[in-house]
Parts: sequence; C-alpha cells; structure tokens
Amino acid sequence: MTFVGWSQIVILLTLVTLGSLVLGKYMAAVFTNKPTVLAPIVGPLERSINRLAGVSLDGQSWQAYALAMLAFNAVGFVVLYGLMRLQGILPLNPQGFAAVSEALSFNTAMSFVTNTNWQAYAGESTMSHFVQMAGFTVHNFLSAATGIALAVAFTRAFARSSASTIGNFWDDLVKSTLYVLLPLSIIVALAYMALGIPQTLQGSVVATTLEGVQQTISFGPIASQEAIKQLGTNGGGFLNANSAHPFENPSAWSNYLSIFAMLVVSGAMPFMFGNMVGDKRQGRALFITMGIFIVVGTGLVYWAETAGNPIIQALGVDPSLGNMEGKELRFGQAMSALFVVATTGLSCGAVNAMHSSLTPLGGLVPLFMIQLGEVLPGGVGSGLYGILVIAVLTVFIAGLMVGRTPDYLGKKIEAKEMKLAMLALLILPLVILGFSAVSAMLPAALSSLANAGPHGLTEILYAYSSAAGNNGSAFAGLNANTDWYNVTLGISMFLGRFAYIVPMLAIAGSLAAKTKVPASSGSFPTHGTMFIALLTGVILILGGLQYFPSLALSPIVEHFQMLGGQTF
Repeated sequence: MTFVGWSQIVILLTLVTLGSLVLGKYMAAVFTNKPTVLAPIVGPLERSINRLAGVSLDGQSWQAYALAMLAFNAVGFVVLYGLMRLQGILPLNPQGFAAVSEALSFNTAMSFVTNTNWQAYAGESTMSHFVQMAGFTVHNFLSAATGIALAVAFTRAFARSSASTIGNFWDDLVKSTLYVLLPLSIIVALAYMALGIPQTLQGSVVATTLEGVQQTISFGPIASQEAIKQLGTNGGGFLNANSAHPFENPSAWSNYLSIFAMLVVSGAMPFMFGNMVGDKRQGRALFITMGIFIVVGTGLVYWAETAGNPIIQALGVDPSLGNMEGKELRFGQAMSALFVVATTGLSCGAVNAMHSSLTPLGGLVPLFMIQLGEVLPGGVGSGLYGILVIAVLTVFIAGLMVGRTPDYLGKKIEAKEMKLAMLALLILPLVILGFSAVSAMLPAALSSLANAGPHGLTEILYAYSSAAGNNGSAFAGLNANTDWYNVTLGISMFLGRFAYIVPMLAIAGSLAAKTKVPASSGSFPTHGTMFIALLTGVILILGGLQYFPSLALSPIVEHFQMLGGQTF
C-alpha cells in the first residue's frame, strides 16, 4: 500500500461525499414537488407523459403501490424476454445473432428487471444492438428508477403522520427517470465519449495483428449504456469483460469517473432521506455508517492484494506489485480495491478486475459485502430502504436493552413492524444458503465448477449471493450458462428483489398510518455516534451469524491453505 494509492481513494471518496450532498438535496426537492433547476425543462415532458399514459397522481396505499410496481415489472419481464427470443428477426442486428435460448432469456430478463444484470452470456457475441439498447439499456433506467421510487415511498412513511398513502408509484417512477437518471446519464455518457469510449451503431471491424492474425473487434453504443450501468448500479456491461475492457473503461480517468458515478446516486439517498424527514442528522448517520464499511472494506482488499500470494512469490515472481492476476495495470491496486468494494457494497456488479483472481481474503470482502444485504451504500434506492429496515431492527433492539418502547423518527416500532422486518431480512440467507447447499451436492451443478475444494464452494456461494443480492458480479470460474444455474439464479434474483420489497412496503404502510410524536427525553437518539456504532454492530452480527459457517469453509480455509502452500 502506498501514500499515492490512499490519496487516490481519499480524494475520490471526498468527491463522492460532496456530490452526494448536493444531489441528495436536489432529489429531496424533486420528490417533495419543490422548484428545481430542471423543472422548466423537464416539467412539461413529465406532464405530457402522465397525461398520455392516463396516470392518476392520487396517493396510493402500500398495497396499491406494491401492485403497481409488481405489474409494471411483470410487463417489463415479458417484453424483455420476448426481445431476446425474437432477436433473430428484429432490426439493428449487424452481427446476425440468432434467438437466445429459453433458459438464458429467462435468466437475463429476470436479471435486468431486478437490477441484477447477471450476465451468463458474452454481450458482444450474443446480443444484438437492438436488444442492448431497447432491452437492456431501457431496463437499466427503469429498474434503477423503481428502486428510487421505493426508497422515496419508504421515506414518506417516516415523514408523514396518520397517513393512508405513501405516494404514487407512477409519479415517483417518472420523476426518478426524468429528473435524476436521464440528465446524469447524458452528462456521464458525453464525458465517457470524450474519454474514448465508443458510441456507434457499427457492428464490428476486422483488424490484422502484428503476427498477421485477423481479429474481430466488436463496437456498439457502449458509452450510453456504460453511463446508466454505473449511475443506476446496474453493472451489466456491453462487453463480456465489463469495466476491465478498454472500450468500457479505457483509462485511469474513466475508471475514476466510473467509481464516482457508481457511488454518487446511492450516496445521495441518505441525504435525500434526511432532507425529506426534516432532520439532516438522520441522513448523515446513515451515510457515515455506509462509509465506514466502504473505507474498511477497501483497506482490507488493498492490504490483501498488495501482500500478494506467497505461493506465486515462491516461484520467483516479483512481489513488488502484489497480486496482479486478473487486474489491469492502468488502474493499479488502489483503484482496483476501491472498485471491488464499491461495486459489491452497492448492488452494481460492474468489475474492473476479476474477483475470482483475488486472494482468498481479498475475495472474502466483496462476498461478505453482498451478503450483508448490499446496504453499504447499496443499490440505487434499494440501499436506503434496506438499511432503514435494519435501522428499524436496531432501534427495537435498543429499546429492549433500555426497557423503553422503541421509536424511530417519532414512529413507534411494534411487533407488526418487527415481524415484517424479519420476514424481509431472512429472504437472503434462505435463498443463498439453500440453493448453495443443493448445488454443492448436485452433480449437474458441480460440473460447472472450474476449481475444486474451498475455491469451488466460494464460486457457488458468490453466485447465489450475487443473484439474491441483485449484484450481478461473479467468480468467473463458474459456468453459469446451464439450465440449472440459469433457472435457480433467476429465481434467486426474483426472491431477492420482490420478496424483500413487499414486506418493506408493508412496513412503510404501517408506519405512515401512525401518528408522529415529537422526540422526548426517553427517545433513543438515532443521529449520533452511539446509534452509528449500534447500527454497524447489528449489520455485522446479522451477517456473521448467518454466513460465517459457510465462509469458514470457503475463503477463510482457502487463505490458510494458501499460507501453507497448498493449491488445487
């Protein structure tokens, strides 16, 4: 680890914090219908869309909000599935790709609808430009906008008193797209183009290498998809190598911008929350909690990767750069480490280094970040409502410790909210550990592994953690394009997204209906150091209790095998 490396990390995280503060205040104004700088431009378009769609902007109960969200995503799934199955006869297919198989179409459609963007395919050799633009890029916007809308609805539950509604899904969806995601994507896409990322409808070119070998190089509308891929914490790349590919991420500057874009909207959500509930300290407490995990996680990966692999070093390889397998020299260890932690602390899944090539402890960190629920800072919107569910659990525990009725922002937390919170929180371990256990015993699943022993188990755990956590990154040694993995990972994505959302919205409806009471001397403060420490502890304890036994059998034991010189 070097001073220059840490300086890069600190400067970037500082820029993210400043950008999040500004964007969070702006987003709060958007969703409370206050004047914004874009209102004169976007307002007429917003009203036209609502009028043409026949959308009523009346408030919705949590049940109506959930039904609208589920219906919208169900239609999106069917349309995207159809685009891939009909790819061979649709326009803008310069490569002449055929229809995608049923299992892969199911997996991929579920992936993009749930903001997972798990890729069991190579985009440049499988998907046409039409599918990439009209299918994937559109859903990059819509799945991210859905997450923001849900977070806003949950925020209103704390801001309102004795309310029967939590907002309107269609209104929140349109606002999220037009006022937040679209303008930011245009700015970032133009910046990417200036930095050398291609934006063209050309299919490919054939180049002759210095050795005289002909090589087909794929092009396409990459910059525009790259922008929303990062801003919407989607992660699915136009090209198979994702952000390690020089067309998606050509330089250290584009890498810096990619990490900033990946973090800034999710980082803005806690500040939006603080502004909307009328107490900015609440948002700062959530942001600081998220930041602690990002900083500590980055430090652990940076340390593990610069320490390197003693088995490789024993072969006489220069140890000065640490473990550079699977990494790009143009990014270096520091920016690779921050990218690894950011993309898994978020529900992004974009990669600029191959996670399977990390050292065992380096690979443990991103795996554990996903398993913690991806609330650090989590996906766009999903991170905020995820950490708020854990905050509700935290104040309930604090209330039990001091013998007082727990409340959060003036709303009493009672048995109903706790039952719903636990229902949501138990979805991830049930899906991750359940499917991993079956896959570790099933011959058809084991045949997809490139590695035996603990690393192979890590590949399986990572796949289901990534799917259920709606992340999308992978340990690349696993061949996931099989019927077993396409179907079970698709089910994991569905449950990880929607089986969590419905209980969360039920909590929002219950809290919104309660009368908001002012804080008293008996209220547990939820904006100070004690709350941040308690929230951090609850997140770690939940993750440790649920996943430590499986982690002990995979990356942890692999680490000790590495120290002992044992390989598979």
